[in-house]
Amino acid sequence: MRAFIIGASGGIGAATARWLRASGFDLTLAGRHAGKLEALAGELGCSSVSVDAADFDALDVAVQEAAPIGAIVNCAGSLLLKPSHLTTAEEYQDTIAANLTTAFATVRAGTKAMMSSGGSIVLCATAAARTGFPNHEAIAAAKGGVIGLTLSAAATYGARNIRVNCVAPGLVETPLTTRITESEAGLKASQSMHALGRIGRPEDVASAIAWLVDPANSWITGQVLGVDGGLGTVRPR
Repeated sequence: MRAFIIGASGGIGAATARWLRASGFDLTLAGRHAGKLEALAGELGCSSVSVDAADFDALDVAVQEAAPIGAIVNCAGSLLLKPSHLTTAEEYQDTIAANLTTAFATVRAGTKAMMSSGGSIVLCATAAARTGFPNHEAIAAAKGGVIGLTLSAAATYGARNIRVNCVAPGLVETPLTTRITESEAGLKASQSMHALGRIGRPEDVASAIAWLVDPANSWITGQVLGVDGGLGTVRPR
């Protein structure tokens, strides 16, 4: 089976690519950073394509050229931590484009490619879309949209045997979160918010994505899986 991974050059995307490749999947890696994609594709022995996943037409073409596919995963995203009154219109629009528009484009392209054969779509939300954290308004709005998109698309395409699920991570140590994790105080504060006492690793999320992609789990759709060390549901002592 071939999986198409968007945002494959990022921390979670690259970990997902390695996990799926080790599980025997053929892969097409996609994203905007051609150099990083080509390096990872060379490591894993797979193909890559440079594409802006917020561009509906461009993503349609990239997915169709990779077909047939049995899974499409969107790990693209961004992180903006600002209160609403300090967020500019451009920052807000960039956050929506990187997180929600790419997710919608993923569902749009993926369902077209899998309409007759079925398959699995996995999107990435965040624990902050289901639990209120200060200064997360823009990202929570975008990822909250991803959750709504997941549920609606699962209902729309279930009859086509296309499963749509998403993961909702807590804080994960990736290049996007270095401003938090490189600060000792910020890291300790973040660790204390997670019931398991640590922040996530990219592999924690990748393993959950791979589980949702796996055809062995073909009766699972419309689910939002918290991969968050308890952040979204548990209050540590």
